[in-house]
Amino acid sequence: MTGALDQILKDIRACRICEASLPLGPRPVLIADAKAPILIAGQAPGTKVHASGIPWDDPSGDRLREWLGVDKDTFYNPENFAIIPQGFCYPGRLEKGGDSPPRPECAQTWHPNLIPLLPNVRLTLAVGQYAHKYHLGARRKKTLTATVQAYEQFAPDLLPLPHPSWRVTGWMKKNPWYEANIVPFLQAETRRLLKR
Repeated sequence: MTGALDQILKDIRACRICEASLPLGPRPVLIADAKAPILIAGQAPGTKVHASGIPWDDPSGDRLREWLGVDKDTFYNPENFAIIPQGFCYPGRLEKGGDSPPRPECAQTWHPNLIPLLPNVRLTLAVGQYAHKYHLGARRKKTLTATVQAYEQFAPDLLPLPHPSWRVTGWMKKNPWYEANIVPFLQAETRRLLKR
């Protein structure tokens, strides 16, 4: 890693910008190496990831690795994947259930300086609606489904994905084209970029 990347990662891990709004306190979780060809831009850590400090260390991560066609060793090799969520810390729960949206301070404060320090990224995986909004902006469609279905408009440098939580199971049954078309495309691109 470059000196600039080392320094920003140190600064992010010491970040306390939204400490007062975090129910479990700050624990920024991310992985970044200048050699990584794939950037996984997720939403925010859940409680299990907050506890372990390891990104995607939960059933959602298991499903994401299945979609990518990689094992844990490949996934957690920082020279393969940079893992930079919209929010670095667990944001809490919504009153009606589910996790709160990622805190906006992370992306606003850190992403403009962090992402340019990853010069080898050739594919950004925007995982979930908050990552779609940040990385696609006005190019995203009216719904998450429409955005994911329009993947060819964004490829090969960006691929919008649904969030791989348990909630996606029903969505995938209603949208069989995702497993039939997008998952094989994602796996082929992953193999190509990791030269496997």
